Formats: sequence, C-alpha cells, structure tokens
Amino acid sequence: MSTEHVMHDKLEQASNPVAPLALIALPSCDNFAVKVNEWIRYFRMGDHNEHRDDPAYKGYYKDDYRLPVVLPRFSTGEGKAVLEQSTRGKDVYIFVDITNHSITYQMNGFTNHMSPDDHFQDLKRVISAINGKARRINVIMPFLYEGRQHKRSGRESLDAAIMYKELCDLGIKNFITFDAHDPRIQNVNPLVDFSNFTSPYQFMKSLMRSVDDLIIDKDHIVVISPDEGALDRTVYFANVIGADTGMFYKRRDYSVIVNGKNPIVAHEFLGTDLDGKDAIIIDDMISSGGSILDTSRQLKQNMHAKRVFLCTTFGLFTDGLDVFDEAYEKGYFDKLVTTNLTYQPPELKDRVWFEEADMSKYTAMIIDFINHDTGLSSMRTPTDKIHKILEKINKNEQTEFEQMQLEQTEF
Repeated sequence: MSTEHVMHDKLEQASNPVAPLALIALPSCDNFAVKVNEWIRYFRMGDHNEHRDDPAYKGYYKDDYRLPVVLPRFSTGEGKAVLEQSTRGKDVYIFVDITNHSITYQMNGFTNHMSPDDHFQDLKRVISAINGKARRINVIMPFLYEGRQHKRSGRESLDAAIMYKELCDLGIKNFITFDAHDPRIQNVNPLVDFSNFTSPYQFMKSLMRSVDDLIIDKDHIVVISPDEGALDRTVYFANVIGADTGMFYKRRDYSVIVNGKNPIVAHEFLGTDLDGKDAIIIDDMISSGGSILDTSRQLKQNMHAKRVFLCTTFGLFTDGLDVFDEAYEKGYFDKLVTTNLTYQPPELKDRVWFEEADMSKYTAMIIDFINHDTGLSSMRTPTDKIHKILEKINKNEQTEFEQMQLEQTEF
C-alpha cells in the first residue's frame, strides 16, 4: 500500500468529512487544479474505500470533484461569474493564480491581458455567485495578492490587508497560500484560518532527481539566503539537511525609487568559505531575476562555488527568459527549481536549466486534511519527510520521488 493510501486511511478513521468536496478552478489556475483533482481521486478511489455505501460519505468517491464556472466579459470590460452547478451544502475550494498574465479579454475592441487586479475581482465574483449556499468556502491563492504591500511606509495603501479583509467579509472560512511574503496579514481577522505552506521538501526531491551526483552534507553544500527576508527559510532548510548557511544583504539607494522600489547598489556576502562547494539559493520568488542572478554570479566568480542551484517557490520571470539563458551560458548557475503553483510560460519547460517542483500532490493532501477538519501541523513542517528521503539517498535506495513517478503513470 502506498504512503498516500496509508495516510488517507488514517484520515478517514480520524473524522468524517465536513461536507461533500467541491473544487472551483478559475481559468488562471485550471491546469494546476486538474492535477490536484487527479491526486484527490487517486487518494479516495483506492482499495480501502469501505465507506462507499455510508450516507455520511455521499459524494466522497468521485472521478471529478470540480464544478464548472464561467466568467464572461461585457464589451466594456466588466465581468460576472456564473456557476453551472449548485454548491449548496458543499465544502468549496476556489483556486486562483493572480500572476497568470496569459489570459486575455476584449474591452472596447482592444485585447487586454488579465492583471492581478482582474483575477482578484473574478475571485470575489465567484464567491458572490455562491451566495452563501455552500457549507464552507475556502480560497487557495498560491501567490498572495499584494503580498509585497503588506506594511505601510509613509502615505501608502495597505493592499494586502484590504484584500484579506474583503475576503473575510465575503464569508470565507479558510485561506490557503504558499510562502507568503509576510503572513502577519492574518491579524486583520484572527478568526478566519490563514494557512501558509512552504516547499522545501519538493525542492529537495527535484534537486535529487535532476542532479545525479549531489551530495547533501556539511562538507559539500552551503545554503544561501539572497537577502535578509529569506533568512528564516534558509536557516530551516540548512538545519534540516545539516549544511552551513550564508547570507547576502542588499545595499540599496534609498534616495531614489525605480519601478516602485529602491534600486540595489550591491550584494554583500556574510558566511563560510564556498570554495569547491555546491550552493543552494533559497528564496520565495523570482521577479525579473536580476537580484538572484547577481547573487549567483558572485558565488561563482568571487567565491568559487562549484555549482549554484536556484530554488524559488514562485518563478514569475517578469522580464522574460533571455536573461536566464544568458546567465546559464556564462555559467552563473547550474539549475533553477521552481514550483508549478503559478503560471509558467510554455517555453520555460524547454530550458535545460529548468526543473519543476510539482506541488499538486501536496496541495491535494492539504485539501483532504482540511475537508476532514484534521490538524495540519505535519503538513507545515516536513522535517521528518526530508530526513527520510536523505536517509534513502544515503543508502542508495529508491527515492520517494521515483516511487511517486511510478504511481503517476496511472494518470
């Protein structure tokens, strides 16, 4: 029996589902929701489904948990949401990716690309269309909308707090996000559950899959934080795998503002000797890539790191992929790992330097646990799982990732 089936059996024994499960994927997150739906179906349609005839588990075993939604636009650019099936009495999970710029709509004869503001408005439209009929509404927003505008400095708007307050006022019960820039926006409404998850375990699996000769120990690996803000996740990752830690801090010019932020003057390094060692840079997001690529360049040229691996939860690539192609050709980095939680340009998967960290199974398990009102502490800190995969690697055994690949062939 697979690990997932064992966990799911324990989940069934722990509690009944809150209500029948329903997934609503906005167009921005449709592809990811398809994979999550497949994993949930896989968990629940296994051999151990003795509750199939239990009335309390009505609608529990299905091939598809998704409910269709249509988001038409008027010629003025205004929109609305139309649900094609009832959500009455269901435990609804709404997926939205506010970074997906590939979706377009017509307005006054022009073609517009959807902005984060457009995606957020569509999310509120869907919640409004549910009209309070669902048993519970849960929002899955992997990249936190306006997460970088989380605090006020002078006469500024507090967009992240306003966003969260709006959703709470609309009646959501759970808010699920990943690697939030600052999860303290949950203080806006402490009675609504705000769940923030990270992806170090998926980074580790992806690196072990793509780098055959990677040795994980203190003598061969240094985990690097590209700035002060990423230090917590870097220290956690380094401690779990038993490696040293280093940190860059950004010297900025606070006298000017360029593209909404103070430009970086230089990256200064604090840490151990990297000569001949592999470096893993851990960060929450890549926007244009200028900062993390300058960091990797210094690790290679000035500190003589053997290889540099970039691991980031969100790869946004706002200035395109050419700058990464150039940096890879110059040898500034050796592999870039990012998750599929946000939109990925189709051409990204053709890059030899790219490796995807699939988060669909992890997200499906989070949904399954919440649907059963079961504690999530084991999901938030995957320390034991990372230790297990390292132990298997050190013993030259088949990794959990390879086993998962075998299971995924059923899909």
